[in-house]
Amino acid sequence: MTTTATRKNMKPPPAVLTNAFYAFYDLHRPAYYAYAQARLSTEEARVAVAHLFSLVADNWTSVVNERCPSAWAWERHTQVIARRSGRTTTPVHDISLLHDQLLFSIGEIAALTGTDAATVAALLAAAYREAGDRTGRASLWTSMIKQVPSNEARWRHTFRLRTAIA
Repeated sequence: MTTTATRKNMKPPPAVLTNAFYAFYDLHRPAYYAYAQARLSTEEARVAVAHLFSLVADNWTSVVNERCPSAWAWERHTQVIARRSGRTTTPVHDISLLHDQLLFSIGEIAALTGTDAATVAALLAAAYREAGDRTGRASLWTSMIKQVPSNEARWRHTFRLRTAIA
């Protein structure tokens, strides 16, 4: 019988870690490279992404024990890009770049950065406020807001359901 402490110290078999790492790599590498290429030259972007995945591979057992491995990797990736470009950016600018220039959806950005979708949407709204909505994106936010039916529409829907059942 193993105790909880013993189970926490047990490492998964190397094949599982290898498969998990390659799945992580295949899922995130294209987006990490696109982000790097948007901020760096092509060669610098390749080097930065290779450096990041080398760092992830070297620390894989601790990365998979993180609450959100993609958040851990994204933080390191933005640090590497900032160091190589000589410019740091804010999460607001990063989200705006991913969404507006690289055309990632809010869900894709959330998965990539290890952030929940609501936070990504809030950061994107902040980016549009900073830009003074020069991009004409105000209609985007109104289309993302779930339409709440009026009381009359809810009543009509309920009435139809009751008459259809009766």
